[in-house]
Amino acid sequence: MSSTFHGIETAKRSLFTQQAALNTTGHNIANANTAGFSRQVVNMTASKPMEAYGMNRSVTPGQLGTGVEFTSITRVRESFLDDQFRNENKSLGNWSIQADTLDKLQTIMNEPSDSGLRTVLDNFWKSWSDLSKDPENVTGRKIVRENAIALTDAFNQTSKQLSDLKNDLTNNIQVKVNEINSTITTIAGLNAEIQRIEGLGDDANDLRDQRDLLTDNLSKIANIQVTNTPQGYNISIGGINLVTGGTFTATSEAALESGFASGDLNSGEVYGMIVSRDKYVADYQNQLDTLANTIANGEVTITIPAGSVIPEGATLNVVTGTGSNQTVTSTTFSGTSRTLSADLTVQVNGLNGLHQLGYLFGSPPATGGDFFTAKPGSSGITATSIQLNPDIAADASKIATSLRTDGTGVNETTVKGNNTLAMLMAQLKDTSFTFTAQGSSASSGSGVTSGTIDEYFRAIIGQLGVQGQEASRQLNNQKALVDQVDGRRQSVSGVSLDEEMSNMIKFQHAYGAAARFMTSYDQILDKLINGTGMVGR
Repeated sequence: MSSTFHGIETAKRSLFTQQAALNTTGHNIANANTAGFSRQVVNMTASKPMEAYGMNRSVTPGQLGTGVEFTSITRVRESFLDDQFRNENKSLGNWSIQADTLDKLQTIMNEPSDSGLRTVLDNFWKSWSDLSKDPENVTGRKIVRENAIALTDAFNQTSKQLSDLKNDLTNNIQVKVNEINSTITTIAGLNAEIQRIEGLGDDANDLRDQRDLLTDNLSKIANIQVTNTPQGYNISIGGINLVTGGTFTATSEAALESGFASGDLNSGEVYGMIVSRDKYVADYQNQLDTLANTIANGEVTITIPAGSVIPEGATLNVVTGTGSNQTVTSTTFSGTSRTLSADLTVQVNGLNGLHQLGYLFGSPPATGGDFFTAKPGSSGITATSIQLNPDIAADASKIATSLRTDGTGVNETTVKGNNTLAMLMAQLKDTSFTFTAQGSSASSGSGVTSGTIDEYFRAIIGQLGVQGQEASRQLNNQKALVDQVDGRRQSVSGVSLDEEMSNMIKFQHAYGAAARFMTSYDQILDKLINGTGMVGR
C-alpha cells in the first residue's frame, strides 16, 4: 500500500524538474547573443520506481512510479566541429596578416600612380633628355638636380616606410605573445576550476564555454594542438608546451621565433607576422636597396661616340666582340689616345661611373664626380642612404654634360655646347644594367639579374601584385571555410529563440499541470482529513 502523501512527493519532483528546465531555457535565451555560448539542456529521467509499502510483498501489479528528476544540465557541443574550426582558424589568422601586410606594401609602393617611384624615375630620365637639348641651360641643370633630389627622397621615404612596417610587425609579435600568455593563464585557471566543480558532480557548462572561446581565439594566433584530459585542456604549439591542466608555461618572442625556425610554429597570426616581416618586407627592402645601388653603381655597357675625349689617365673596361666572343680589356687613356677615332664600347659603374667621364665647364676642365653618394655614416648606397652628391645639390654647375675638349695641356678647355654625356645619361633609361646589391657581388631581387631600371622596377611591382592577389584569394577562401564550419557549429550549439520559446511553453504547461496535480491531492487530503468521520455530527 502506498503512502497517503506519495502523490505530493511526485508532484513536488515534477515542479522542481520543470522549474529547472524553465530556468535553463531562460539562461539560453539570455545568452542567445553571447560569444562562445553553447545552448544547454536539462536531461530528465523518470525517478526510481518503488514497491508499494506493506508488511509483505505487495500484490499490487507493477512498480509504483515516483515522478521525474533531472540528472544533469549539459551543453550541446561537438568536439569534432571544434577541432575543425580551430584547424581552419589558424590558417585564417596567417592569411589575414599576410594579406594585410601585402596590402600595406602595395600602398607604400603606390603603383601605378602619378606620384610613385616610377613616375619620379621617369621625370629624372626626362630631365636629362631635356638638358641634352641645351646643356648650357641653367634651368635645365637645376631641373635635373631637383629631379635627382626627388628620386633620392622617394627612395629614402619608401625605405623608411618599409622599416616602419617591419618594426610594426615586430612590435605586433610581442603584442601577440602577451595575448597568448594572458589567454593560457586564464585557460589554466579555468581547467582547475572546472575540475574542482565537476569533481563535486556538477556540470561547469559556462566555464567550459569560456575555455572553448579562449581556445578558439588562441587558435587564430598560432597553430595550437589541444588535448582534452581529465585534468583539462593540454595546449601546445608543436614542441612548445603552453598549458598542462591547471598549470601554464609562459612563452616569449624568442621561443616563437625559434619555433618558426624549427617548424613548430607553422600557421596563425604570429607565423603570418614573421613571414611578412622576414620574407615580404625584407625582400622588397632588399630589392629597393639593389635598385638604388644599381642606378648609382651598377655595371652598364655604353658606347661612347667617336670624337669624344676621355679624361686624362682614365682607365676603362673596353668591350670588344659580341656574344661568346666578347672580351673586356682594362685600358688606360692618355695623350692622343684620349680622343676617340671611332665609337668605343666600355663598361662603367652606373650613373656615377658615367658622370666621372664628363667635363665641367670650369677651366682647366675638371671631370664630374660621383652623381649619387651615400649619406654620412653609411657603408654604401642603399635606398635608405642614397643622396644626390652634396656638391651638385649645392651647385647645379657641378653636373657634367660634355665629353669633348679643345686644346691640350694648360690650353685645354671644355666644349660647353657638347651634349654627349647628357645624351648618354638620358639613354641609360633604356640600357641594360647588371643588378647588384650593395656589398655583394651576387645579383639579388626579384630574380631579374640584368635589364633596364624600368624592367627591374616593373618586376618588383608585378611580383607584389601577384603575391597580394594570391594572399587575398587565400584569405577569402579561408574566411569561407571558417564561416562554413562555424555555421555548422552554430547549428548544433547555437541558441534558436524559436526553439527556446517552444520549450518554454512546453515546460510552462508541464509545470502548471504538476501544480494542478498537487492541488488535486490537496483537495483529496482535505476531503479525507476534514470530511471523513463526520457522520452523525
